[in-house]
Amino acid sequence: MSFELFIARRYLTARQKQAFISVISLISILGVGLGVASLIVVVGVMHGFSTELRDKILGINAHMVAAVAGGAMHDYRLLMEKAEAVPGVVGATPFVYTEVMLSSARGVKGVVLRGVDADSAGRVLALPREMIAGSLDDLGAPGLFPGIIVGRELADRLGLSLGDTVNLMSPAGKESAAGFSPKVKTFTVCGLFRSGMYEYDSTLAYVSIPAAQELLGFKRDIVTGLELKAADVDAVDALAPAVRTALGGPPVFVRTWIDMNGNLFKALRLEKTAMFVILVMIVVVGSFSIITTLVMLVMEKTRDIAILMSMGATPAAIRTIFMLQGAIIGLVGTALGFVLGLGLALALEKYQFIKIPGDVYPMDHLPVKLDWPDLVIIGATSLALCFLATLYPARQAAGLKPVEALRHE
Repeated sequence: MSFELFIARRYLTARQKQAFISVISLISILGVGLGVASLIVVVGVMHGFSTELRDKILGINAHMVAAVAGGAMHDYRLLMEKAEAVPGVVGATPFVYTEVMLSSARGVKGVVLRGVDADSAGRVLALPREMIAGSLDDLGAPGLFPGIIVGRELADRLGLSLGDTVNLMSPAGKESAAGFSPKVKTFTVCGLFRSGMYEYDSTLAYVSIPAAQELLGFKRDIVTGLELKAADVDAVDALAPAVRTALGGPPVFVRTWIDMNGNLFKALRLEKTAMFVILVMIVVVGSFSIITTLVMLVMEKTRDIAILMSMGATPAAIRTIFMLQGAIIGLVGTALGFVLGLGLALALEKYQFIKIPGDVYPMDHLPVKLDWPDLVIIGATSLALCFLATLYPARQAAGLKPVEALRHE
């Protein structure tokens, strides 16, 4: 053990008149620890919330959507092959998108209707994994009426279960002598899904592409566009131009999940940054306690410092002693904060004892996801603030004049 570290450790030990200083040191450690623990939990919750939200959005939606102006894509099978040939694209599926009125014996609800291809949708969407009743393959099963898959919330609202029939009314009707008449088609509920997002579970319905084309009165085999899955969800911005080029360029346009949900995730990142800055203030308060502790210790140990300097201790050694004291307080406080913060975050993740309303938020519990870069930034920030807090007291201690300090002894 070095001379400086030995003296620093002894000065932090409670002895007689130093007991009050040691209490302040303990308060400093607790202040830093609570600040670090709060940072870990809140940043973990914010990261978990954004990750959970992203996964749920990408479970229902694709990573990229390729469409054309007017919403009528011809030769989509050829375009699927071209899209899947682009490096970084792992799957493609066609879709038909429209909004219709769904009616049952229990009520009427406006829904977003999506026509999907059961053979290729599983390579792009997470819908097959989110089915709680029935199967995606049931959309094309033979029967009196074509099949439809609805969200669990929508089924509960309209009192639907497997085998029930519903009517879909499309705005694409036709003119007759009696005026405009919308097209109505009957479907059989063949499946229920639950994504965990109330907005999707209460407004989405799926049918096969041929059924959607017939409902909308398409005269040819056309679709609204293609949904694509990327190997890396964070690299879609760089991948989109290559996909657009492969599909022939204009009038084809490609939108990514970042484009379609950009404002939401920017707001979440801003909230995460704001919470980080606010909670760092707790660590700053703890670091000010370190300044108080060291200043009082310098005043208490003026005579000891003078004796050490008269025995040959250099100002640099005295400065190192007090910087080491602050570093010890910061290191212990940061370690305590990591123990408390990681323990609470892991408990929240495992037991999920904090519940939130599922009809307001896209999940029913407080999600936590710990990210190592965030933990490193939190630890480095805490240690840096604690180190900066030692500079002024250490400089004051190193600037003492032995003769002046011992004159009145």
